Amino acid sequence: MFIQADTLDDLLAKAFSRLLASRNAISPTKGPAHEIAGVLLSLNGPRFRLSRTDNRGILFSCLGEWLWYLSGHNRLDFIKYYLPHYKDLTDDGTTIHGGYGPRLFGPRQAGQIKRVISLLKKKPDSRQAVVQIFRGDDLIGNHKDVPCTCTLQFMIRSKRLHLLTTMRSNDAYIGLPHDVFAFTMLQELVARSVDVELGLYKHFVGSFHLYDKNRDKAAQYLEEGYQARIPMPPMPEGDPWLQIEKVLQFEAHIRNGRAAGIKLEGLPDYWADLVRILQIFRLTKQQAIAKDVRALAARMSTNTFAPYIRKRIEKRRTSKRQLEIFDSLRA
Repeated sequence: MFIQADTLDDLLAKAFSRLLASRNAISPTKGPAHEIAGVLLSLNGPRFRLSRTDNRGILFSCLGEWLWYLSGHNRLDFIKYYLPHYKDLTDDGTTIHGGYGPRLFGPRQAGQIKRVISLLKKKPDSRQAVVQIFRGDDLIGNHKDVPCTCTLQFMIRSKRLHLLTTMRSNDAYIGLPHDVFAFTMLQELVARSVDVELGLYKHFVGSFHLYDKNRDKAAQYLEEGYQARIPMPPMPEGDPWLQIEKVLQFEAHIRNGRAAGIKLEGLPDYWADLVRILQIFRLTKQQAIAKDVRALAARMSTNTFAPYIRKRIEKRRTSKRQLEIFDSLRA
């Protein structure tokens, strides 16, 4: 089956509709589901990687998980700050066996992303720029978390970087929005690293499924409809890795409660906005949102993320007056 769309929301709508109509019932470890086997999803606009709906507009957890990958670590304490359910996926209480960070950037596989970048700089037409995530030894033992992603293949054609992701299994409701965000952000990082434009994003899944527990939520998504189709801003041109290092340093400070004194001068607006999003997430976790969140929102260089910030404020039970003040900053 082939599903193509210009934006993540259009892709999700088509995917949910087909899965809700599927009669292929399965009973995997995580609960009953309905499945379509062998699906190719194609996203024409990789920067349209965020849902603009209340239902699936999950900026903060998507950004946190992506930075967890970039850190090169698989530590539980990092990811459970953004996604608490990971605490149920650890084998040893401190790490996540299937964490992508070490597999993408860690020493065991010699930093596969950096090797891919080096290869594409030397051989732009190479068909060997493949990152392996699922490994043979993942079949050994009884792990609570095993990677759903098998490979990432980066291809430069006509001076555009395309990415083909291959998944053994994909949960359409919870997993797909996170995967599309993380992998298209990684695609754009590699594109900037090799100085080419962003191409198509393609996502092949062996078992594409919707858990029965999420069927009502998927139906609600279809009833909700979309807001405006707005992409994320383009990543700044030039090598991004120095800025990534700075963002990861800021992330660690913010997550560990040492956000005081963070200075973003000299950091391009794109990256500074991502750091401010992390700061807003921290402040709203602490319920200290009124004055400081308004100040951070006023410094954002774009209104792209405003709906997600407002939703976050609403979730933390901010007063109506605080929301009115926040909305005035967007005008």
